[in-house]
This record gives sequence, C-alpha cells and structure tokens, in this order.
Amino acid sequence: MENDKNFETCDCSFIHEDVVNSVRTLMPDEETVFDLADLFKMFADSTRLKIILALLNAEMCVCDIAALLGMTKSAISHQLRSLRQTKLVKPRREGKIVYYSLDDDHVRNIVAQGLCHIKE
Repeated sequence: MENDKNFETCDCSFIHEDVVNSVRTLMPDEETVFDLADLFKMFADSTRLKIILALLNAEMCVCDIAALLGMTKSAISHQLRSLRQTKLVKPRREGKIVYYSLDDDHVRNIVAQGLCHIKE
C-alpha cells in the first residue's frame, strides 16, 4: 500500500510540452466531450442500466420491462425517453404496442466491455 501513495502525486514541475501539444491536437472539441459525458451519464443510473441489460437479451415493450424490474410503466417510460434521446435504444411500433431494443451494436459493445472490465 505504501507504494501506491507514491503514484498519487507528481513532484515534478517540468511540463513535457511535446507530449501536451501532441495530445492537445488529438482531443475532441468541447461539444463532443459534453455529448460523450451525457452518454456515460446514461450508464450511471442503475435503472437505465438494468433496462439496457434487459434489452441486451430481447426486444421488450414497456409493460414487459416494468414487470421485469418491478417498476411502474410510467417510471420505465421516463427512463426510455432519456435512453432514446441519447440513441441508446430505439422503438418499433407493432399495432398498439411499442417494442424497444438497443439502438445498435455499439451499445452492446459498450456494455460488454464494461462487464469484462469489472470482472477482471
């Protein structure tokens, strides 16, 4: 544990300008950073994450998701609205029923990578 403390702070006062300048050119613009932060906020809520995990396995309607998670349809609809706005889930209407699924394989990959990381 003592060695971990040695890595928490940097005692140098020299700025490696070549590294800083190189990385600066690779950084995304501010709007992209804010959009990415908003995306990751969606994964920070346990209810939204449970919905995403459920949709990894099957396309589901609001009633199905509500029953699975033991929540109201209204609460699930509210969370699905946020997930739709960040393009994590997409709706599909079949008659009077709206089914939800993950928007694309990127969402599946993000969740799979997160699960792999925490299981290390």
